[in-house]
Amino acid sequence: MKKDFNRFAFKSTFLFSLLIWSYSHLSAQTTILPGAFQQEYLLQLKGKKVGVVAHQASLLPSAASSLHLVDYLLEKNINLQGVFAPEHGFRGTADAGEKVENQTDSKTGLPIISLYGKNRKPTKEQLTGLDIMVFDLQDVGVRFYTYLSTLHNVMEACAENNIPLIVLDRPNPNIHYVDGPVLEEEHTSFVGMHPVPIVYGMTIGEYAQMINGEGWLKDGIRCELTVMPIKNYSRASSYELPVRPSPNLPNAQAIALYPSLCLLEPTVISVGRGTDHQFQIYGHPKLPKSDFSFTPLPNFGSKTPKHKGLLCFGEDLTKVTPPKQVELKWLIHAFQNFPDTEAFFLKGFERIAGNSSLRKQLSSGMEENDIRNSWKPQLQEFKKIRARYLIYR
Repeated sequence: MKKDFNRFAFKSTFLFSLLIWSYSHLSAQTTILPGAFQQEYLLQLKGKKVGVVAHQASLLPSAASSLHLVDYLLEKNINLQGVFAPEHGFRGTADAGEKVENQTDSKTGLPIISLYGKNRKPTKEQLTGLDIMVFDLQDVGVRFYTYLSTLHNVMEACAENNIPLIVLDRPNPNIHYVDGPVLEEEHTSFVGMHPVPIVYGMTIGEYAQMINGEGWLKDGIRCELTVMPIKNYSRASSYELPVRPSPNLPNAQAIALYPSLCLLEPTVISVGRGTDHQFQIYGHPKLPKSDFSFTPLPNFGSKTPKHKGLLCFGEDLTKVTPPKQVELKWLIHAFQNFPDTEAFFLKGFERIAGNSSLRKQLSSGMEENDIRNSWKPQLQEFKKIRARYLIYR
């Protein structure tokens, strides 16, 4: 009897251990690993003078903590010469649009070269002595998110100075759809440099390949580009960012609503800057009074928020289902309910919308479906271009 019990206990322990091992092994196999986790690119950096484009979300998360890419490369004895920082700075604390000065990183002693200050493209002097550049920014898959423009400028500078570029790819939390008006050339700016829709459904590595392949760099030059792919990733993958990619995108809901609510930014409407629910609420002091209201005040990411200190009425979107398209209903609702539609739009609306027609369509009272249908021909053409550069299925 005791012998049988011991045999049963042994089998149970063995099966339990096997189950745990299988689960752990399966988890390890299916964990999404951004390009920064791959080891192959380190071989290309050994013995070279390296520059890196990075920000606060350039992390290698683990079960215990998160290690920044810069610290990781230094631990691997990579000869880092400096860090190039995008909008919001290396530590991600600057307001949207706030100029960032060059500085020295207090932790590593490395020079931090701002690409959102005196220059937005690395200069020849700033690249002097570099053998190779590494790019690792967490994007959110939206045309007017300026990390795309930083990518373009870095690729162009590297091409002009014969410096190879390695893009460490990262998941795009808005990869599951393609939608919105395609940017028209006359509205090209730092918040939109390429003829793509608002949501383009690509990772930043795929997008880098498209910049090269479509000849969008100056004079059609090409960057010597290597993309380190994401492991265990597909277009159906669900991925929540471990840290906010910029000060006013604090969580997954904000990131999901950002493509739609950013159309309200170049209007008189507040999208929640100066609250704890940025890009999850919208309102204005002159919108009809309702049960929902908020008062913008200076906070992290917004030193001088729109309508500071004023009670705003609007809509709470913190619990809505994340959209699978660029939603126009909130823009339309705010426009139609604002008492002075002539004063609704601010300078720069066309740069964010990407075309000259959306403002006119809204002002004429065009139906939402008709507006959306007007995007379709250009969207179909873009999808054909996009298909050439996809890495993940």
